Amino acid sequence: MARSTSQIALPLDWSAGGSNDAPLVVGTSNADAIRYLRHVATWPVRTAVLTGPRGSGRSLIGRLFAAETGGRVIDGHGSLSEEEIFHAWNAAQSSNIPLLIIADAPPSEWGIALPDLASRLRAVPVLTIAEPDDCLARDLIEALFAQRGIALAPEVAAYIVPRMERSYAMVHRIVAALDAASLEQGRRVGIRLTRETLLSQGLIDPDLLERQETGTCQ
Repeated sequence: MARSTSQIALPLDWSAGGSNDAPLVVGTSNADAIRYLRHVATWPVRTAVLTGPRGSGRSLIGRLFAAETGGRVIDGHGSLSEEEIFHAWNAAQSSNIPLLIIADAPPSEWGIALPDLASRLRAVPVLTIAEPDDCLARDLIEALFAQRGIALAPEVAAYIVPRMERSYAMVHRIVAALDAASLEQGRRVGIRLTRETLLSQGLIDPDLLERQETGTCQ
């Protein structure tokens, strides 16, 4: 059966970015946000806020959104002053060119001092990327290795996912650790190297070694 990542049709190749980009894997954790960004014509206002963990592909989503819509992206609300964000919001409404603001948290947690900006942002939809579920974590591990030119046997990701902290940060740490160990030891990334490396670096929990994956990845 095809995996869930192939069930979401996207007008651009949202799995590709620049040479320095991690791959964007679409799954239940980010599909709603991506789907909303694909339908700018339905936005109640010409601005949206995208939040999510570091390493979740939110900046890549922003670049792909800008390429597809011609919209403006503010990557990190702290990169501009409140007055600049206020003017960007007004410009988006008057020009009909969409504005996407990427942030670590929703506007309600920004501590906004400018009343006019605070009132406008209360009307802005907040899109949230959640930490990866089992299926997305597995697909992302495989995609990151493929980006490095390493074909990973399916059983490797299946071994890792039930034993790891479920976060984008941990996915990236695990892939980097295994890539480094493989190069240093001249060994392929198989179950044995994976077990040795991740246990020795404390990247998987020994107490979870018997846990089974829940659910079925499509």
